[in-house]
Amino acid sequence: MARTVIVSSDRPGAVPTVREALEVTADGGTISLSPGEYREALLLRGRDVTLSAADGPGTVVLCSDSSEPVLRVESGTVTLSDVTVRGGYGAAIAVDGGEIRLNNCEAAAEYGVAVQVGQGARLALESSKFSGSQYGLSLEGCSGTVKSCTVEEIGGDGIIVSLGADPVISDTTVRNCGNRGIYIYQYGKPTIANCEVIGTRGVGIAIAHGSSPTIRGTAVRDTDDFGISADAGCGGVLDGCKVDSAGMSIDPGATLEIVEAPVTARVGVGADTSGDGAEKVEELLAELDSLTGLAEVKAEVRSLIDEMQVSEWRRLAGLGSSSVSRHLIFAGAPGTGKTTVARLYGKLLFALGVLPKDTLKEVSRRDLVGQYIGHTAEKTAGVFNEALGGVLFIDEAYTLSRSAGAGADFGQESIDMLVKLMEDHRDEVAVIAAGYTADMLDFLAANAGLASRFTRTIEFNSYSAEELGEITVRIAEADSYVLSPEVLSVLVEHFTTVDRGPNFGNAREARTLFEVVRKYQAQRLRALGRMPSMDDLRHIAVPDVLAAIQAR
Repeated sequence: MARTVIVSSDRPGAVPTVREALEVTADGGTISLSPGEYREALLLRGRDVTLSAADGPGTVVLCSDSSEPVLRVESGTVTLSDVTVRGGYGAAIAVDGGEIRLNNCEAAAEYGVAVQVGQGARLALESSKFSGSQYGLSLEGCSGTVKSCTVEEIGGDGIIVSLGADPVISDTTVRNCGNRGIYIYQYGKPTIANCEVIGTRGVGIAIAHGSSPTIRGTAVRDTDDFGISADAGCGGVLDGCKVDSAGMSIDPGATLEIVEAPVTARVGVGADTSGDGAEKVEELLAELDSLTGLAEVKAEVRSLIDEMQVSEWRRLAGLGSSSVSRHLIFAGAPGTGKTTVARLYGKLLFALGVLPKDTLKEVSRRDLVGQYIGHTAEKTAGVFNEALGGVLFIDEAYTLSRSAGAGADFGQESIDMLVKLMEDHRDEVAVIAAGYTADMLDFLAANAGLASRFTRTIEFNSYSAEELGEITVRIAEADSYVLSPEVLSVLVEHFTTVDRGPNFGNAREARTLFEVVRKYQAQRLRALGRMPSMDDLRHIAVPDVLAAIQAR
């Protein structure tokens, strides 16, 4: 007959350790744990046993100094009630086979996963909390239930469902995760019902690698990335869910059935291009057109936006459509507006619904490359993660290639990491690599995967003398100066004859020249011997420009 065995270090007649209690407890029996901390690593094979806190939740902690799981179940059925399990470098609870049942428990592993359930095992987790871990729940090829639980304050992914696992996750809250809230991949088939996913750094619910979940009545909000995403080849059902303004990213190649569209969701490319979204796109295109020169660049950007919009229209009409690569090479001399166009391009992708943010993170070699092997990969990944959701603009990207000179091997490490990250997050960011035309060819040759990531190059030609004159006028007008036609003629003549070597800065040259012009205007006004009038203060005279040209 099954009986209860009491564990206590100071109670007469009690067993002092959990391990000894397991040795004397018959199958079907209960081990009642007196309040305290039990520092033991437990391995259970073929046991049917319950471990329960005698005085209720928060009074008993199972922990271990080992890197092994605190509790490992290889077969049998193990039930924990009102118990806290704390791991360190290993999992708190690992289930390789059999069944684990948790009721009103807590589990955490600072550097590992709180609960890991493997192929063929079963789980029944109810009213339990999993927090303060690198990962919350890792469910691989298993089945069972997660009901009325909380997964929070997780460094990486909150719940991972993979290898065909089909658990039912219901009435559960996932919050404050450093990456994704729920990550379903490798043919996962979970049912997620009436759950909440709140405050994730990555996607709220990410569906990848042929998975087909059923998600019903679930709310996703306050995510730094998309609320819900589904990659090509994924299916399943989305019914009666709520997603805030982060929206959704559903690849055209996904077959996810949306029974009732989530609130405020932006589904796929360009779904927000009606109403305010369409007006914003046209406003941004008008801003692009207003830039001086760059006729070929404007045409290329418009072509990209047209392709993305039409691809979305075809998808909505049920026709075949292919995704348009958003990664670009900006090639050309410095000072030709590459950063300005990149910023507008990011805003256009946001207005179309392609990206969840209208941000641009501009970096160069020093932001990506470390000082020793391994440091570079860490720095590059950190910068890339900061750019997720928007545009990552890499200026002078060619300096990362092996031909860049001393220390270039670290640059190559950065390139290799970028290629991997661009594949892993291909729908979450737009990467623009910029630099001199010839040097960017060396950059693309540095890794075989770069050419497939960057399929389109936009050439930024140097400005003409007339365009540089117009740019100088715009710089002046932005600071409330007035340049007469005579002054403009002098500027154009100067830019016609100036040496345009490989280091010529184009618009930067115009800005630098105008700074010198202001200096000579100030000297002229100081020599008037009186307080200058408003017209005096605004007017740039021909002698000011000639003096500046002579000084340079």
